[in-house]
Amino acid sequence: MESSHLSSSRLDIFLKRPFSAILSLAVPIMLGMGIHTLYNLADMYFIGKLGGQEIAAVAFNMPIFFLILGLTMGLGSGVTASVARYIGQKDKIKADHCAEHAIIIAFFISIIFTALGLIFGKSILIFLGAKDLILTQAWDYLFYITLGLPFMVFSAFFRSVLAGEGDMKFPMIVAGLGTILNIILDPIFIFDLKDYGGFGLNLGVKGAALATVVSQLFTFTTFVFMLFVKKYSYVNYNIKRFKPSKLIFMDIVKVGVPASLSMVIMALGQAVFNKILIFYSAQTVAAYQVAGRIDMLIFLPIFAIAGAMTTLVGMFYGANKIKELNYIIKYGLVSSFIITIFSSAVIYKFAYKLSSFFTNDRQVIDVSVGFLQLLCYIYPFIAIAITSGRIMQGLGKGIPVLLITLVRVVVISAPLGLYFTYILNKPVEWNWYAMMISAILAFILAISWVRYELKKINFNKKSIAI
Repeated sequence: MESSHLSSSRLDIFLKRPFSAILSLAVPIMLGMGIHTLYNLADMYFIGKLGGQEIAAVAFNMPIFFLILGLTMGLGSGVTASVARYIGQKDKIKADHCAEHAIIIAFFISIIFTALGLIFGKSILIFLGAKDLILTQAWDYLFYITLGLPFMVFSAFFRSVLAGEGDMKFPMIVAGLGTILNIILDPIFIFDLKDYGGFGLNLGVKGAALATVVSQLFTFTTFVFMLFVKKYSYVNYNIKRFKPSKLIFMDIVKVGVPASLSMVIMALGQAVFNKILIFYSAQTVAAYQVAGRIDMLIFLPIFAIAGAMTTLVGMFYGANKIKELNYIIKYGLVSSFIITIFSSAVIYKFAYKLSSFFTNDRQVIDVSVGFLQLLCYIYPFIAIAITSGRIMQGLGKGIPVLLITLVRVVVISAPLGLYFTYILNKPVEWNWYAMMISAILAFILAISWVRYELKKINFNKKSIAI
């Protein structure tokens, strides 16, 4: 594969054609995430064939997995924003140093969370409400996922650096190949395939985790070979000569830490709702998990646009191209809203068919459909909030994302869910109402904050011109 020492020319192209820029970045992200979403759906399909208990066991792992992934992706967004701004300023040395700091951060995250997962993982599952057979299966899944955690963390940071330099295609290809491998391995590891004339390990939920670990190892190995052996990247990684820089480190963490904390809050919110929903039944927890996998389809293009916005906003802001900055932000927000209206309508219409694809349990299907058809009304507003958050990260502002998430989860949705369930003794649908109320308020806060920051930037630009 040809080396991508092209970020400076990419910046020039992006500045000349901002409309094309967002497509050139968003489309590869969307394709890569589309393949990953296909894996999530396939994974849920295979686990769903084992039964509702197995779905619930995996569901109890999701807050933990989301917490680890959130911290990784949060700090990764700080890396992406920093690399993009340095490239916008045409300061390659700092971009290189930023990439090196990213590798060191990934190393420490891997050690800490692998140790914590192996030592305290089972206790955490018990705290989250898992018990009996569900607990056994949930721990089987978590144990092996924890062993493969370093591969996932390093790969995420490699993708973040490449995203910052505007290269979305290569990470898409690598992630796509890893996901395809995962889908192939799932049935082999999960089932006994003798009845179908094949070979299967018949490991159940444990097999799903092992398939994921093998695919993550493949992804990690590919990144290491291409970036360190083939030198495929605009930035250079010189770990042997690494020297810690407070300036670089703070530039990453001022965006990355608030983003990570916001993901931690979302993980805790998911854990709270799992604990609330187990009050109704294990099938309700399973339904929440199934619906969560399906609504990934809605947000697939939104996360792609949002990811592109972090890179483009960082580059344009770093290059002090305010006109192009205003244009790309407006285009990103409008596109997110319109696309989500369409995708929400599709999910609403086919909610039953999509839910029944993963399970034959009628209770799981009914609860999943109820969740999806209610939340479809507010998904377009959630899309605006997501895109707004990534815009703020591109501007180097990490605190807004944290505060918006804090208000949405800690102040509104989780307390309302607890109040509706345990105090008012309302049916499960009232938990969905709590999520809807919090999402609308988060949308209002997010879009207002973006407008405020843009007014400030435009005012400063006019003042300098005068």
